[in-house]
Amino acid sequence: MTETAVTDLPAAAPGSKSEQAYQAVKARIVEGTYTPGYRLVLGTIAKDLGFSVVPVREAIRRLEAEGLVKFERNVGATVAGIDPTEYLYTMQTLSIVEGAATALSAPLIDAVAIARARAVNEEMRECLEHFNPVRFTQLNQDFHSVLFEHCPNPHILDLVHRGWNRLAALRSSTFRFVPGRARESVAEHEGLLQLIESGADPDTIEKAARQHRAATLDAYLAQAKHQ
Repeated sequence: MTETAVTDLPAAAPGSKSEQAYQAVKARIVEGTYTPGYRLVLGTIAKDLGFSVVPVREAIRRLEAEGLVKFERNVGATVAGIDPTEYLYTMQTLSIVEGAATALSAPLIDAVAIARARAVNEEMRECLEHFNPVRFTQLNQDFHSVLFEHCPNPHILDLVHRGWNRLAALRSSTFRFVPGRARESVAEHEGLLQLIESGADPDTIEKAARQHRAATLDAYLAQAKHQ
């Protein structure tokens, strides 16, 4: 691996050792097993996975291109830290576009979709008992997807997807840092569903969706101030 950043790398063939190494290392980064600053020693990872160093090197280069890994002189590959400014901008933007997408989707969300969202929210409630922030975050995305996926404006929907993808790249399981916010989030989800079921006006739904997203950001920022 060289010091030069790599971009636009082709994806490895499905099932290849390079792809398996990529998925394994990425999962450990996202789940927090490999924390920011963790040194990624190719030989150690290769031995752990039962591969040669070559596919692991290719996997690390892909992760570097995605911003999850950085290369430091005299250190090597390490897990990149979470940029708090980038997180702030991403959450602020997502609160706006997701709020709009949810409001536009609301008239098109039928009883089946409502039931699906409520079932996901119930899983989130159960997850609170033995809290797993990564699992909770995935369920949270599943829940909101039901609410915004019917958005008839493809441009707004694209912006929402970009926002979620950017959060994933930041490894933003906010609930890992503010687990107390998780219980409030579940309650607010039910409030959103009730607004949609009752046929509330779009402005009310959009405001509620934006406030819901903003409350998570506020909780994170408040926690960060005391670290």
